[in-house]
Amino acid sequence: MYAFIAFLPILLTIVLMTAFNWPAKRALPISWAVAAGFALTTWQMDFQHVFGYSLFGVFKAVDVLIIIFGAILILNTMKLSGAMATINNGFMGITKDRRIQAIIIAFMFAAFLEGAAGFGTPAAIAAPLLVGLGFPPLAAAMVALIFNSVPVSYGAVGTPVFGAMSTLAGNLQASGVDQEAFKMVFAQMTAVPHAIVGTFIPLIGIAFLTKFFGKERSIKPALEAAPFALFAGLSFTIPYTATAFLLGPEFPSLVGAFIGLPIVLMAAKRGFLVPKTTWDFPHESEWEEDWKSKTETGDTGEAKMSLALAWAPYALIAIILVVTRIEPIGLKGLLAAQKFVLPNIMGIEGLNYGLKWAYLPGTIPFILVALITHVIHGMSGSQVKQAWTSTFKQLTGAAIALFAGVAMVQLMLNSGVNAGGLDSMMTAMAKAAAGTAGSAYPLFSPFIGVLGSFMSGSNTVSNILFASFQYETASILGMPQVLIVALQNIGGAIGNMVCINNIVAVCATVGCVGVEGKLIRRNAIPMLIYGLGVALVVSIMIFSGFNPFPIN
Repeated sequence: MYAFIAFLPILLTIVLMTAFNWPAKRALPISWAVAAGFALTTWQMDFQHVFGYSLFGVFKAVDVLIIIFGAILILNTMKLSGAMATINNGFMGITKDRRIQAIIIAFMFAAFLEGAAGFGTPAAIAAPLLVGLGFPPLAAAMVALIFNSVPVSYGAVGTPVFGAMSTLAGNLQASGVDQEAFKMVFAQMTAVPHAIVGTFIPLIGIAFLTKFFGKERSIKPALEAAPFALFAGLSFTIPYTATAFLLGPEFPSLVGAFIGLPIVLMAAKRGFLVPKTTWDFPHESEWEEDWKSKTETGDTGEAKMSLALAWAPYALIAIILVVTRIEPIGLKGLLAAQKFVLPNIMGIEGLNYGLKWAYLPGTIPFILVALITHVIHGMSGSQVKQAWTSTFKQLTGAAIALFAGVAMVQLMLNSGVNAGGLDSMMTAMAKAAAGTAGSAYPLFSPFIGVLGSFMSGSNTVSNILFASFQYETASILGMPQVLIVALQNIGGAIGNMVCINNIVAVCATVGCVGVEGKLIRRNAIPMLIYGLGVALVVSIMIFSGFNPFPIN
């Protein structure tokens, strides 16, 4: 009974965002209000604690918002300076084979954009570029969404991990766990299943491309390119996993693509593992009607600078991030110590919020590099103003959604402080889930993450909504919490293939209107394959007795 009542705010979010197509910025504030109502009545919490924990959630959302702001700012700056057009044009002429083009642009380059910017931008940039190269718009949208999955758990320099940690702080503090140590292992355990299954995503993506958009309507042309596809997968996932183990959650996608992209480009140029027969789509006159765009798209713009200058901001971001995250250099401790603290929020003893403003990736790396880019790319005052203005406008909706989402989760997590002697809302739901799924829970865990992304359009929001729930369910079942939370993070990434927001955004950028349902149905297949694959990998880990971070 109490578990169902606790689930109602989340159920309301799902219904409002899927059945009524409400954006997260409208749905989540209402869901928070419903959760607050239940906290005051059914859970008999006092107003001070309901408001205090909600306000604490609002403050915790600021950490994530600063990263989002910086990521969007640098991307808008690169677009307006002409750097993105230069980078895009640099990919042309490498190969005529559509399978190889898709892997280079929609998998490797988009992975780099995911690591640097995230938040739906990679597929929205990669798909129009593919259209400009001659891909059917529907094909470009489909493959860009499928490929934008492996790097998403670390998108925008680790934001999904930070989002999860913002809601797990209470769980970990209650157990006396070192949060930084947990975050490091969490990042590592996210990478391993991703790498094992995600290495095959380039092959799966081109298999769908040739099956649905080739003359043959067969996966055979994809299998011919399997050696190159798997080589590309490994070129990304090997440095991606190594980086997660060595440096933590900010870098895997960024460094994986930074290392893998040049390797794959060189291999394609030299014909290494590239099929001897070049594969292409049917002539445009043979395209089905829903393959086509309803508007003009695919113009990558005019290249106005050298490739080295265009790539300079991203290279500078990578350098700054590495230098400020490696312990022996000494900057990490210095920056992390710069903290703005709000103690005892709403008079609640021990409810403290600390903002490490200098250490967050959104401040020094992103905002500083954006300011430098304004100068080195010779941007005009109007371009600079447009970059900042557009960023603030784009952030508004995300801010409202995140404030309400994190506030709701923090309230549900801390609702155990009540006069009725009840478990917290999160614990009540976790006990119900544990009792229903039992030892099979790892098979369901990633799809909870998928659900969060599907309804919110964000791996970060999915983690904010469900990371604590997954943690508590794992605790009740006696399973390694870090592995189950990693499955949540992975599932949130996989959900990008089918999430409504991303599909609508990508279809808009390539001019495909009215095919969103078809894309969801098609992409549900690789989503299920990927989800079941990582669930199987983690299930084997769990039932073999592997626990990388035991918590009493």
